[in-house]
Amino acid sequence: MGVGVSCRSLKSFLRRAAKSSSSGSSSWNEETAHFGLRFEEDFKGPGLKVRDVIHGSPADLDRSRIEAGDSVLAVNGQEVDPGMNLPDVLNGLLDQEYLLKVQGADAEVREVSIRPISFSAARSLLYEHWIRHNQEWVEEKSGGKLGYLHIQGMNMTSFYRFEQDLYAVGAGKEGLVIDVRENGGGSTTDHLLTALTQPVHAITKPRGGGEGYPHDRKIYASWNKPIIVLCNQNSFSNAEIFSHAIKSLGRGQVVGVPTAGGVISTGSASVMDVGRIRVPFRGWYVKSTGEDMELNGAVPNFIVWPRPTEIPNGKDRQLMKAVKVLQEEIATWKKQEQPKLIKASDR
Repeated sequence: MGVGVSCRSLKSFLRRAAKSSSSGSSSWNEETAHFGLRFEEDFKGPGLKVRDVIHGSPADLDRSRIEAGDSVLAVNGQEVDPGMNLPDVLNGLLDQEYLLKVQGADAEVREVSIRPISFSAARSLLYEHWIRHNQEWVEEKSGGKLGYLHIQGMNMTSFYRFEQDLYAVGAGKEGLVIDVRENGGGSTTDHLLTALTQPVHAITKPRGGGEGYPHDRKIYASWNKPIIVLCNQNSFSNAEIFSHAIKSLGRGQVVGVPTAGGVISTGSASVMDVGRIRVPFRGWYVKSTGEDMELNGAVPNFIVWPRPTEIPNGKDRQLMKAVKVLQEEIATWKKQEQPKLIKASDR
């Protein structure tokens, strides 16, 4: 005898299957759940003590909020501790609620129903969490006078965000920290330099307004105040060209460690019926020295190596140095004599 299935159940099953197939959804596959929590590594128990909560993650939502300092005692009824293999508890389908037993800093125990996300989604949120942390740190340490922005890649998506940040992050600031660490490259250095090195040839003063220059006359949103650039060993290709350019043009100082030294333009060529290979077709050379940038990374003005575990634990000595140097640059910049505006009627 066959197994009976209702028409409604069958239609529901087919809809879910079609949706999974067309969207590439992994809801039918087991994944390791991520709640947006990071735990203290040296905590001995009981449970797992929350070090911090990733901004925008499930644990940051009002309906499933968990705070730093809380301890997760159990997941779906199974007790957890620092010595266990957590994937044994967290592997499953993401499209479901997990029930966490949580003890607050006040020793009160509560249950939190939470729908997790994937590790790849958490990684994207963690990137934004890192930027937010750096912006807040720079804001605090500079007394609100400096802004921070990160350029994730040398592509137009990152450039458009850079333009937005010039207004959103740079508004009212005296200087900007521009970070190209972990930037894998691309092709937008000249777009960035156009925004950062537009010549100032005049001063305008609109009726009832302050001195400046009309932004609608410029190619891009621009920044003419002091900057400092952060780079590291994971800055590649066009991010290295950018770091070289900032030094060569004297636009600002560079802090960090030498970049990767992987600078060459490549295309692709067909290899009969085997596939395609990358083919170098253009070399890049530092204008001031003639040196090939390939195997010759950009060397910062100030070389600062982070120590093991510092950055994951919120201590960024490269960023600390950048803020200090930029503050010194701004002090010098402020001493520059500005011309006195003379109206035609005052001649």
